[in-house]
Amino acid sequence: MLSLMSSSNYDSACLPDLLPLYYRRLFPFSQYYRWLNYGGVQKNYFQNREFSFTLKDDIYVRYQSFSTQTELEKEMQKMNPYKIDIGAIYSHRPNQHNTVKSGTFQALEKELVFDIDMTDYDDVRSCCSAADICCKCWTLMTIAIHILDRALREDFGFQHLLWVYSGRRGVHCWVCDEAARKLSVAARSAVAEYLSLVKGGEETLKKVVLTDPIHPFIRESLAVVERYFPRYALQEQDILGRKESVDKLLHVRKELQQDFQNEKKPENRWKLVKEQANRKQGTAKRGQYFEKEIMLQYCYPRLDVNVSKGVNHLLKSPFSVHPKTGRISVPMDLKELETFDPFAVPTIGQICEELDRPRTGEEEDKSEEKENEKDAAERRKIRDYKRTSLAKYVKYFDQFLDKMARSWKGELLKKSDLQKDF
Repeated sequence: MLSLMSSSNYDSACLPDLLPLYYRRLFPFSQYYRWLNYGGVQKNYFQNREFSFTLKDDIYVRYQSFSTQTELEKEMQKMNPYKIDIGAIYSHRPNQHNTVKSGTFQALEKELVFDIDMTDYDDVRSCCSAADICCKCWTLMTIAIHILDRALREDFGFQHLLWVYSGRRGVHCWVCDEAARKLSVAARSAVAEYLSLVKGGEETLKKVVLTDPIHPFIRESLAVVERYFPRYALQEQDILGRKESVDKLLHVRKELQQDFQNEKKPENRWKLVKEQANRKQGTAKRGQYFEKEIMLQYCYPRLDVNVSKGVNHLLKSPFSVHPKTGRISVPMDLKELETFDPFAVPTIGQICEELDRPRTGEEEDKSEEKENEKDAAERRKIRDYKRTSLAKYVKYFDQFLDKMARSWKGELLKKSDLQKDF
């Protein structure tokens, strides 16, 4: 059973001791480089990528870039960043941006990214607020992933979506298809707007307005929301029982006031809402979909569109450690989405402790002496993370990369065929 996000067994004061061990023995550098190098299909793709590090005491270092995997490893092991952000691929090497003629240093490409943060749902969750999450409101993240993953794959045709738990209270999506990485700011904005339904700030009581006919995308999204709404909104959040949320609803739908006075049971009140909407369907031009609008307002994904629109926007890297909770930002396996437990995600303290456990006899490999030093170090690192709870998340990452590598192979073959034609 999930419980409130507690970091009772994690102390951020230990980070300076734990991070060097994590970057030396556990961080999956080879997979990380394999991802961001994209098969070497485009020249200088990895070399022109911006990394940004947040160091101890919130010292922020932007425009880091690296020529090779080894260089990245050495620098990260030297700086031991508290947080790693990934930025765009630029026209020049980011670490030389000061030497480039003004105006020519430009962000060219980046994955299309989405950031969903639980704090954006504070007006529709009563169980927690601000940075806290629990099993009840985590359902909102499950709904968001179902809706966005389907839309990005089926409506836009993207295939390579990496979903990552942020380590605290949200999820990130990296759309890694070549077509997505090349999108302009205008195109990114168009995708983000297409996916945005909940509009308006705290003052806006009615944040979703549906018009006739309902767009197929909204119908698909409603099909997902309808599966979760009764349990999440009516039972767990008690939206038709708690005075505060009932008042909000009656403010928008005054005609329900009398019905609600006579009926106190939330599930019966919901029936009344649906009946009222059905009656309007045949007659009114507006308000005929208000039960659907309520469901979407409570459950539909809330995107930070600015994160998705900009090519040069930074986003926290997978396998970065969340300094407040100590949890690792890990890739998620969508086949296990329904059972994903953010509180079971390992903390840096836990995996470093797992490393210290004595090895079993069969894990000792005597042939290691014969290997050259670099291979031995690489193999030792693989064995190291495999002995910890991080292993299954690195495995998800590997599976994602294998699938993507098959598409790079196609690209490289196409390129070599084109060259043969000349």
